[in-house]
Amino acid sequence: MKVKEPLFGYFNSEIIYSMINDDTFKVIDTFNREFDLIITSPPYNLGKEYEDKKSIEDYLNIQKKIIAKLVDVLSEKGSICWQVGNFVQNGEIFPLDIFYYDIFKQLKLKLRNRIIWHFEHGLHASKRFSGRYETILWFTKSDKYIFNLDEVRVPSKYPGKKHFKGPKKGLPSGNPRGKNPSDIWEIVSMDWNNEIWNIPNVKSNHPEKTIHQCQFPVELVERCILALTNEKESWVLDPFAGVGSTVIAAIKNNRNAIGIEKEKKYFDVANNRIDAFKEGELKLRPINKPIHIPSKNDKVAQYPKEWLKLNFKG
Repeated sequence: MKVKEPLFGYFNSEIIYSMINDDTFKVIDTFNREFDLIITSPPYNLGKEYEDKKSIEDYLNIQKKIIAKLVDVLSEKGSICWQVGNFVQNGEIFPLDIFYYDIFKQLKLKLRNRIIWHFEHGLHASKRFSGRYETILWFTKSDKYIFNLDEVRVPSKYPGKKHFKGPKKGLPSGNPRGKNPSDIWEIVSMDWNNEIWNIPNVKSNHPEKTIHQCQFPVELVERCILALTNEKESWVLDPFAGVGSTVIAAIKNNRNAIGIEKEKKYFDVANNRIDAFKEGELKLRPINKPIHIPSKNDKVAQYPKEWLKLNFKG
């Protein structure tokens, strides 16, 4: 039986939010406030309908100018989370996070984590291994940054583990609220804030799917917002807001937010989604929902009878 995704009907009317239909480079200078979190998935220079295909050098030069402006409106305790994939040219892959790292370092930001966002679905490559992850570069402006560890703790694997020596011998060695997510890179679907985050990307059967071709899930943004901002007082900015996932994640978790999107059709979808959220009509994937693993009885997990006749030897 297919389980319906829950609807979220809570909205705090004291939270301030705005979607702006304009070019980020033009708008940033008009802000008279600072943001505790700037989080986005920038254009990848893939030549899609909302991008002009440029050389990677031209693309990065444009992004560098925008990032410099963003750093100016980042608070001293603030963070930037930059979610990127790969630039592909003539079958060769250029991992964008490597190029972006130098840009942020030149602006004197400090890298705190390079988070791997792992997902199960995507294009099936025939001349290389299929790509199944993208990265989130988390930078801070200073050493005194917001980090709410308790908001993103995960269940301990061995909660009953105890100290075996010393003055605390026999006492629980863990934290009753859960463990600090480690930097061990393994896929654990229930361990939702491990440094590999196994979160499904937004494909055709995802409850949040819209017309945007490179939409990222609300769930992905929520985890950064919970950890890197403070409830009610923090402001969140998405300079390439797309269909508004960041703004939705922010207001869902009592944070003020601004999203900027230059494409009118995506801007309109974003506003419609925000309105639907406020009315309790927007479908969202729950933040800690495990990835579905088909059982052996599911048809999709069974070996097709057409393949049984095939002989792969020789």
